[in-house]
Amino acid sequence: MTELMTFAADEVAPGREAVYELQGIPAGREVQGQAEALCTAALGLLSELAAPAGIIAEVSQAEFEAVYHGEGRNEASTPVGDIFNRAEHLALFAVTLGEEISREITERFRSNDFALGCMLDSVASAAADKLAELVESRFFGALRAEGKTTSGSGAMRYSPGYCGWHVSGQKKLFEVLRPERIGISLGPSFLMQPLKSVSGVIMAGPKEMHCFDDAYPFCERCETHDCRERIRALLGD
Repeated sequence: MTELMTFAADEVAPGREAVYELQGIPAGREVQGQAEALCTAALGLLSELAAPAGIIAEVSQAEFEAVYHGEGRNEASTPVGDIFNRAEHLALFAVTLGEEISREITERFRSNDFALGCMLDSVASAAADKLAELVESRFFGALRAEGKTTSGSGAMRYSPGYCGWHVSGQKKLFEVLRPERIGISLGPSFLMQPLKSVSGVIMAGPKEMHCFDDAYPFCERCETHDCRERIRALLGD
């Protein structure tokens, strides 16, 4: 079953701390002056221009395995490859903020309004991540409402281009999910349009299945290791 979803722009508005972190400002540091004013302006543009939408479709393990292997370019061992056979429920998803917000970012840079363009880019990136989180929460909430989870269940999302899952996996994912129904297209380099879009798989099952060490060879190249924070949040640590 496939579900198409829409959201209000205010639902995906990120917290300022998440935006500032993308700007390189450490958490907890007081922000005033121009940076604060730019963030306020960027959040206003997000509220005005964003058209958040999502699409999600539950798939079987066999169906996802075909999507995951895709073009055959994944790393030999990955968290997704190690986890999906233990998942009780799997769903492909894609979300987007729509074309207007991406167009506005481009126009700000084109008109040399670099400060606001950069801040708006951070706001939109944080908003797209929040939108993906909302879809993940909605999927898990539906499973819980149907009695398909336990107190030890949890869900996490994974995306092509990260954690050893080659970005070319987008091709098979798009063939199955068809995100063009919410206005997302895929370019020859597997880049999504609009740019502020996120796709991947949500895997639900025992929380501990998501507990993996960041010790894969490609983890050394990761700049954020944000999986650590997401795993801690899932476990309630």
